Formats: sequence, C-alpha cells, structure tokens
Amino acid sequence: MHAPTSSQAAAHPALPSLGAWGAAALKNMDRTRQERGRLLDRAGYGPQETPFSILHSEPGLNLRRYGDEQPDGPAVLLVPAPIKRSYIWDLAPEISVVRRWMEQGYRVHLAEWTQIADDDDPDFGLDDYGDRLLTACRQAIARDSGRDSVAIAGHSLGGILAAIHACLHPDAIDAVILLESPLHFEHGSCCFRPLVNATPHARQVADNFRQVPGVFLNLMSAMAEPHAFQWERMLDRWLSLSNPQLLATHMRVERWTHDEFPLPGRLFTELVEELYRKDAFMRGELAIGARRIGPQDLRSPLLGVVDPRSKLIPEAALAPFCDAAASMRKCLLHYGGDIGVNLQHVGVLVGANAHAQIWPAIFRWLASRDD
Repeated sequence: MHAPTSSQAAAHPALPSLGAWGAAALKNMDRTRQERGRLLDRAGYGPQETPFSILHSEPGLNLRRYGDEQPDGPAVLLVPAPIKRSYIWDLAPEISVVRRWMEQGYRVHLAEWTQIADDDDPDFGLDDYGDRLLTACRQAIARDSGRDSVAIAGHSLGGILAAIHACLHPDAIDAVILLESPLHFEHGSCCFRPLVNATPHARQVADNFRQVPGVFLNLMSAMAEPHAFQWERMLDRWLSLSNPQLLATHMRVERWTHDEFPLPGRLFTELVEELYRKDAFMRGELAIGARRIGPQDLRSPLLGVVDPRSKLIPEAALAPFCDAAASMRKCLLHYGGDIGVNLQHVGVLVGANAHAQIWPAIFRWLASRDD
C-alpha cells in the first residue's frame, strides 16, 4: 500500500475507526433510507416491472426470466451492480432495458443479486459473483432454452462481473456489453483513488460490519465525487420540474437510490484492494480461483458505452481495457447524457436519449455481428 501524500490526506481525510457503535449507526441509517424509499413507493414512484419468473435461486441470487412466452431467439444475461436492486434495468415500460431486449427477440434473463442472510456464509467474493453464480445462471438458461451460450451485459460494477465471467468462459459468451463499467483505475482519472490511498486496508472496514452497509458505500461515493452524487442530482430535479414524465423518472430513480443492501465484506475488500488500489484486472493479475486474468483473456465481441463528461466513470476507466482486450470485434459508443435521470451514471439505462440512440446502436452492432 502506498502512503498518501499530504495533499491527498487533506483532500480526503482517512475514515475513522468505526467500532461497534459506528457500525450499528450506519446500519440504522440503512434502515432509515429503506423506509424513505418505501414512502416514495406509496407516493407512486415504485418500479413498473415487466412480468418475470424465477428460473433459479440460491443464496445471493435469483435468476429472472422475463415474459410468459420465450421467443426462439438468442439469450442475454443482464448483470446489475451488486449494491442496489436490479429493477433499474426495468424501471418503467418506456425506459426498460429489459423490454428493449425483448423487442429484439431475445430470451431475456437477469441476475438479481439478493441480500445474503446472516445464517448463510456471507463472505462472498469476486470468484462467487463473477464465476460461480453467473455460471449457475448460464447453466439454468441452458437447461431452460437448450442454448449453451449467451450475450452478457453489465452496468457499473456489474460490468466488472460480466467482464470477469467473459474472461473465464470465452467460449460460452456470444458478446459482451459493458455500460459505464470501471475496469481501469489509473491515478489521474479515478475519482476514488485519493480516497482509497488515504484509507487503511479495506479489510479493516469490512471487519467492522461483516456485510458493508449500502449507506457506507453512498458516503464513500459522495466524498469521492460530490458533483455526480449531489450537485448534478439537484440540477436534474430542477430541470425536470416542467416535464411530468421526466420528473416521474427522476423520482423513480430517487426511490431506487434508497434501495441498497449490504455488500459482503470479502467482495468489498477485493473491489477496493484488487481493483481500485492495485488495478489488478487491467494488469492481467486478477486472481479468480486458480487463474489470473486480464483483458487479454476477453476474446468475445466487445462493446463498451462511456459518457465522456463523466468524472465518476471517465472514458479512461473503460477504453484502455477495451483496447487491450483480445476481442477481434470491438466498438466504443459515447453517451451524451439525459435530463430526468437523477443520477447521470444510470442514464444509459433509464434516459430517453439512451433508449432513442444508444440502445438502437447496440442492437445494430449485435445484428451486424450476426450477419
């Protein structure tokens, strides 16, 4: 671990030792936020989800299959970030990524991450989420559809898991779609780097909780990038006030932001230490089980989406990984943002411009790949 410089420490003071009292206080804040989310539900801002069934279930995971009648088309597995609830992919019919895939004739599945009960082993890591659980999803899809391979699409930290899985199982992945996913953590562009450098080993934080509360992750994000997590959101609400549809989307995303659940301590530790601090995935040194993987192991057709304006997930966090990937067919799309999405980082999933421009471009790329 590198010692922080004095300027880094001043900009991002190290988090104090939480202790039992601090951990309990944060867990109580989690419950308060979840209750606030339920109030927004009762105000009519809950998700309007597409009907689905559960194809497979085990601790930490439900595999959703959407629609009553499955088309005879290719299969896709959607991979959310393992922090908040997965319905951000299916918030309302007009801004539902799930429905966009269904309209293209895909058999649509989603890895719905669930909170791990205290009486189960909660210490899941990248090997569980990126390999074991996504492999269970693919196997269940194969049993249901007879298809041995899938396209895989991940957003944010879910894109990390999708990329890990594609590196480990290249012959089972038809295509990889990475949506504003942080895969390269260089010193100059990663907004979390000063905070990580100024704090102790993440295991010390995880040991205070066993499972790290979502509110703690929110606090870290707001400290690292207050513009994206505070000022942009207030501006978006003001800009949405004159348009009822945009305001409804903004408020539905607001409801979603209060719907986090704890992150397993080992997963939190590996994300911070192996990815943010060591940049091990980009360096080809990420240990998953007995293997060490990096972009050279990703051989499936690869498409990335970045917002060039973003300081949270800048282009430098994804483009170099895509450049280094062994994929013979690659594409990088630029997303220009939306009004009414609350948090620009999820705009690619819920924004009107994203659904009018980015998703049609993604499906054209997939169709040209098939041709």
